[in-house]
Amino acid sequence: MLTSDQDSSTSATPSSGGPRPSSSRKIPARKIEVQPTKLEAVDDSLDPLGPLGGDPAPATPSTPADQAPTPPRKEISGGVSRQPSATSGGLAGSEYEDTALSVGRAKGPPPVQPQTATGAARQTQPSISIEQAAKPTFDITVGDPHKVGDLTSSHIVYQVRTKTTSKAYKQPEFAVTRRYRDFLWLYNSLHNNNPGVVVPPPPEKQAVGRFDSEFVESRRQALERMLNRIASHPILHHDPDLKIFLESESFNIDVKNKENREPDLGQNKGMLSSLGINVGGSSGKFVEHDDWFHDRKIYLDALENQLKSLLKALDAVVVQRRGLAEAAGEFAASLSNLGQVELSPVFSGPLQGLSEVQLRIRELYDRQAQQDVLTLGITIDEYIRLIGSVKQAFSQRQKAFHAWHAAESELAKRRTAHEKLLRQGKTQQDKLNEVSAGVSDAEKRAHQARLLFEDMGRLMRGELERFEREKVEDFKSGVETFLEGAVEAQKELIELWETFLLQMDAEDEMPIKAQPVSKEPAPTENTPTTSQPGQGIEAPPATATDVALEQDA
Repeated sequence: MLTSDQDSSTSATPSSGGPRPSSSRKIPARKIEVQPTKLEAVDDSLDPLGPLGGDPAPATPSTPADQAPTPPRKEISGGVSRQPSATSGGLAGSEYEDTALSVGRAKGPPPVQPQTATGAARQTQPSISIEQAAKPTFDITVGDPHKVGDLTSSHIVYQVRTKTTSKAYKQPEFAVTRRYRDFLWLYNSLHNNNPGVVVPPPPEKQAVGRFDSEFVESRRQALERMLNRIASHPILHHDPDLKIFLESESFNIDVKNKENREPDLGQNKGMLSSLGINVGGSSGKFVEHDDWFHDRKIYLDALENQLKSLLKALDAVVVQRRGLAEAAGEFAASLSNLGQVELSPVFSGPLQGLSEVQLRIRELYDRQAQQDVLTLGITIDEYIRLIGSVKQAFSQRQKAFHAWHAAESELAKRRTAHEKLLRQGKTQQDKLNEVSAGVSDAEKRAHQARLLFEDMGRLMRGELERFEREKVEDFKSGVETFLEGAVEAQKELIELWETFLLQMDAEDEMPIKAQPVSKEPAPTENTPTTSQPGQGIEAPPATATDVALEQDA
């Protein structure tokens, strides 16, 4: 019996893919009561394995109740149960492996394929990436504009309310008050701290009419869009100046403290100032050697001109609609005055109704003109200002280019002086060491300036791609809103006229319905001619106009 056990174990070893002494030692712990049925399944699956299957085939039915064939069963189960164990989430244990074995023998591949398919489906379910999921969210509203100050220092103050999931802020929801110049400070600070980034700009200043309700509302919406764009930017929402603007309760004091220690703040700003990028003028004319940036400049110039023309045409449309609104108001006043003078109620009633319709039309034109300004107009104006921010980023790149070449020329001068001292010999060793240190420092500066220029170019490529993507989305949304507003206005206008016509028809039918109650007899053939001595011939049925004239008489 021992020899048969060894033969069956050696015959099952090649079928399992290799010897597994450790697994064969754990076999006595398996469930023994299910072994006879599993051995029959093993015989069916081991038939096509080769010439080694001839020896154990007669041995298995000859000893059905014997406990010796347990080792080949374990070896086969170890080879078959690899795939279920890999997809079982790391579960282990003797009972779980037995269950996986009984299922995996009869239909091993079918359970594996649905599990991998569901795993692939689960991977495609998330609609956002991990970076986007970990990115903090901001919901910023600018509201409650009100005028403060006296005649000489009057200005508009806005309430900036922020809701965020960022852990950099003390609370998830807070509110502060800011004025327009505070938004300008934030814009300039973000530009200086992040060279090459297209910072969303605030609306431009306006000296005349800055307290008008329509202008204040358009500025409020523009400031709100600016802050939400900055907060959704992958680079700008980390800027500490944005945190000061959104959260600081003592904003003016914090800004002054920051300006006092500004040379020591920020590696980026200190590096730019050391490279000479923050100087006012450039050191020479800039010649663009990159064709991609050259094409972008030409495209942005053309786009700016087209947007300015479109904004001018939209302003003309708004002025025309406001003119129509004024004309409708004047027409309504004239109709109302005429209705009051006219003595006939049949005619004065429709005049008053038409006057009311014209007043509704005036309100509709005014509302549509304001809606055009706040939807498509504010989008066009915003992208004209964004193009200005892009050009400012181009200007910073040009300054970085001049700083790089200035550092290269300074390095060349120091190298020339160093070579000159080397030719003079070792008589000036101290000066030679000093010049060598200067050459090393100049090389470091030139290397940093070159890296800064190259990094700024890569950053601007990504910023311009982001600009193009957002431009398409914003203009698509703006045009859709503009068209929807125009369609709704026309529907409302048609509804006004249809309602007015139905009212006129109803008023015309009212005297006709009251006609049987008049003095005219019902039967025409039995009417005596002597009943009306003043008339030789019976008059025809009275019309609505005749009834109205009789009522007036």
